[in-house]
Amino acid sequence: MKILVTGCCGFIGYHLTKNLFLHDFEVSGIDSINDYYDPKLKKARLQSLEESSSKQNFLFKKLDISNSNELDSFFKENSFDVIIHLAAQAGVRYSIENPFSYIKNNLVGFSNLIEIAKKKSVKRFIYASTSSVYGANKKLPFSEEDRVDHPIQLYAATKRSNELVAHSYSSLFGLPTIGLRFFTVYGPWGRPDMALFKFTKNILKEKPIEIFNNGKHSRDFTYIDDIVSGIVPLINNQSVFNNIIPSENSNDNKIPFKIFNIGRGKPEKLEDFISVIEKELGIRAIKKYLPLQSGDVTDTYADISELNKLVGYNPSFNIEVGVKNFINWYRDFYKI
Repeated sequence: MKILVTGCCGFIGYHLTKNLFLHDFEVSGIDSINDYYDPKLKKARLQSLEESSSKQNFLFKKLDISNSNELDSFFKENSFDVIIHLAAQAGVRYSIENPFSYIKNNLVGFSNLIEIAKKKSVKRFIYASTSSVYGANKKLPFSEEDRVDHPIQLYAATKRSNELVAHSYSSLFGLPTIGLRFFTVYGPWGRPDMALFKFTKNILKEKPIEIFNNGKHSRDFTYIDDIVSGIVPLINNQSVFNNIIPSENSNDNKIPFKIFNIGRGKPEKLEDFISVIEKELGIRAIKKYLPLQSGDVTDTYADISELNKLVGYNPSFNIEVGVKNFINWYRDFYKI
């Protein structure tokens, strides 16, 4: 089976691609290696992938998915059974500062890719969504059955748009699509704009850490290895679309479209998360408490029962182990 991972030099894309090398897949990756955060980290991930792929031919192409000509040229020379689309402009707060990056990457780029997936008759199109689509929903835990009509920032709006576009392609063209709503992913090789990375960096430098909503957040922190363990079984699981949405066009047809929450299923208080970081570093944080930021939600909590029923998804990493693994990686990578 030939698999393409977009965003393979990103945090989740890197870990997934590396794991796929352990399976009987032929893996390729594309990434624009943009400068949203330090490209050196992305290039280091790519180097690690190339070193890990010694037993197979790993094809990598630097490519911007928002450029339809580049994408068309790549797909003229290559074909894939499965596309796992993780390339995107990430970040809730950055979407307020630079909205056009989200339009370009998350709307134009997504549309370019899913159109090619249709033309190439890809067997399965798996793509990244986000827990942010739940917006300010008050019912916890968040379920895939909940309404998600009121995103509170542009990042979430673009990801919800991806889900709707995927539904239309599944309905019109029978393209099998699976959306994954990720919940606060963390771990080694993580993104510098995420809380764990920023807190660790500032605490080590004895600089204040900014704690929004006066620390009254809770998050369903999900360790990266648990995320990967939820994605891989979806690649060729034949039962994914057994209970799919009846098509409105015909009583005989069903739409091969699914969305899954992929989190730990156990929220943690932000203050407790920070305490674990402090304990692992052996340093007390200098804390700067701030009001709730625009676009932030107070709590996230994933109902993971659907993915558990389908593939036995059962996250096993607690924050004590996950934070320790990240800090060990951070000290090693930055020679601290």
